[in-house]
Amino acid sequence: MLGGVGDLGRVRLRLDRIRASVGEIDPVFLDTPALECAPLGRALGCSMTLKVETLNPVRSFKGRGTETVAAAARENGVSRMVCASAGNLGQALAYSGSRRGLDVTVVAARTANALKLRRIADLGARVRLVGEDIEDARLLAREIAESDGAYLLEDSLDLATCEGAATIGLELVRDDPALDVVLVALGGGALASGVGYVVRSLAGHAQVIGVQPAGAPAMTLSWRQGTVVETDRIETIADGVAGRCPIPEVLDDLLLVLDEVVLVTEDSIKAGMRMLYEHAGLVVEPSAALGIAAVLEQPERFAGRRVTTILCGSNVGPADFAQWVLEPFTRVGR
Repeated sequence: MLGGVGDLGRVRLRLDRIRASVGEIDPVFLDTPALECAPLGRALGCSMTLKVETLNPVRSFKGRGTETVAAAARENGVSRMVCASAGNLGQALAYSGSRRGLDVTVVAARTANALKLRRIADLGARVRLVGEDIEDARLLAREIAESDGAYLLEDSLDLATCEGAATIGLELVRDDPALDVVLVALGGGALASGVGYVVRSLAGHAQVIGVQPAGAPAMTLSWRQGTVVETDRIETIADGVAGRCPIPEVLDDLLLVLDEVVLVTEDSIKAGMRMLYEHAGLVVEPSAALGIAAVLEQPERFAGRRVTTILCGSNVGPADFAQWVLEPFTRVGR
């Protein structure tokens, strides 16, 4: 699917806008650690660098995008914003809106992560629950925007969310110009399209691979077929990347900036979370472990290479973390 460098002109993103967005983002989200983890690398058979996007007030990379969106909205006289979220985007918009005196409503599915919903409310946003998954929440968010005149933030479709996420790519290339492989969690596409665009533009020798759960494969199926493919259900613990209806404009960007997309199993995702805990001492949510899962499933592909993966969030409930990560350790007597 990947085209030549000249095809980047067809992508919605632009380097000058991405660089300019850095000035709009609260510094608490910027210049995050990129740590080479030798114990994890030895266990996986490759050099492994972890780009840690969890050490901020919303515990995920999403604040980069919502800061960019909220700054532009405030400048344009917006007073109310609404978004649909599985949790991380909602926390980030609540944070960014609160900083700027904006009224924020977050719509989530009734099945959404309870920890994330509490955090959204704690950060000052109004929470509305509807339906069974993120697609139901998106429909209500659009209705609220139309009826109340609020600004609708649609993650990944709203270009500023991609531009904010793309600042991660600027830091990756700046800190490691010899970048080899970047593994990026793939959901709606803001992170993958933003990072993919920057790396393709500034470090064309490097590969950018999107990683998605096999239980929520809509964007991967779409990328492979070159057209939008919608799915009927979501069956994954990685709620942060779980969607059924890819956005055509985002898919068009991904077709030009990603070298490949891969699907990983739930068992591999949990194993990735355990490895990050055991070898790096890090607590992450399932979406953040997708890159490790990809290496676990194809170790020969990454053997001896310099691999970077973006740890995109750490909003995981204690009970879930215990079930997925700690209990398996206990069963083997660790």
